[in-house]
Amino acid sequence: MSISGGVIAVFLLVRMGVEWGQTPTPTLSIVAWLILAATAVGVNLAVHEFSSRMPVWLFLLALGLCAIVVALDLAGSWGFPGTATFPTAAPAVGAFLLTIVTLRESRDITLAALALGVIMGAATLFEARSDMLALGPDILGVALAVVPPLVGASIVQAFRRMVQRELDLVLVQSTVSQPRFAVGMLASEQLARLDLDAETLLDDVAQGRTALPLAASTATTAASLATQLRVHLIEGRTETWLHHAITESEFLGPVVALSDPAGLAGLLSPTQRDGLLLTIWLLLVDTQRSGASVSLRLGPIAPTQGVGLHHRVRFPIELTTTGVSRRRVDPETWQAIRAVGPHVDSNRAGSLRVDIECSVDNPADA
Repeated sequence: MSISGGVIAVFLLVRMGVEWGQTPTPTLSIVAWLILAATAVGVNLAVHEFSSRMPVWLFLLALGLCAIVVALDLAGSWGFPGTATFPTAAPAVGAFLLTIVTLRESRDITLAALALGVIMGAATLFEARSDMLALGPDILGVALAVVPPLVGASIVQAFRRMVQRELDLVLVQSTVSQPRFAVGMLASEQLARLDLDAETLLDDVAQGRTALPLAASTATTAASLATQLRVHLIEGRTETWLHHAITESEFLGPVVALSDPAGLAGLLSPTQRDGLLLTIWLLLVDTQRSGASVSLRLGPIAPTQGVGLHHRVRFPIELTTTGVSRRRVDPETWQAIRAVGPHVDSNRAGSLRVDIECSVDNPADA
């Protein structure tokens, strides 16, 4: 992005040299270029000091200086009717925005680029001209100012979205190796903090730093720790890995509904768990439609026939989607479904439904 912005800035600087004899007030444009160059260098040094971060105040300061650059350049390049000159330092502000597109939210860069385009467009429309064909250079200037930062912001936003989804997938896949009933990732961190607080309190009592009987405040703290630990132990016996994978995912949580009252998801083997989680993920990632969702219902357990220690438990998994058509499903999704068990799929009202017959080892034989 920085290299692209630099190339655009060099092109505009060369263009200013070409227009030198036709520019009404070149001194103002030169001052605008100097301010823009000082702003770019200053922002680069400041960002380096702030560990590649751009605070809000620095961004607003840079925008204020860029506004001065635009005002000076538009005033300096206000040409006579029929001339083919256009501003050069003002479009270079768009190149500057392109160089900082990774340091700020894409929304901030987009709004700044659109504001720059509106100002330059208004100046172009209000400038007197005898030939409408002279609008061509001005349109080029507005395009050079607006299009690069908008494209850069779009690319960076798409990249950020992709990275966030992949990181989210990595985090939820860590739940695949959990026991049948366990606490989630966030609860594990809180449980570790509670455990440290409890160990510290017990060590203080054992070393004599805290006298017995406990003071009222210390006793209240100990009772609170005990209550929170019991709550976590109870939660760990009622929620499966799949529940935590969905609820703790920023991507899956809002669009996936799970119904598993018997906790059957905890009986799945690691391969089946990974296949089911990947199925949900791919069904939602592959679709581009807004409002897509997935509903999962596990159970009830089907009656089994035969005797012996090695009979298996069978139960259905009903996967119903909204806004996901069968023709948009990636082949890798079907491979992930087959890892869970035999399935039958159907298309109802333009959405996909998959009924999976899942077979797992009977936990009573373990």
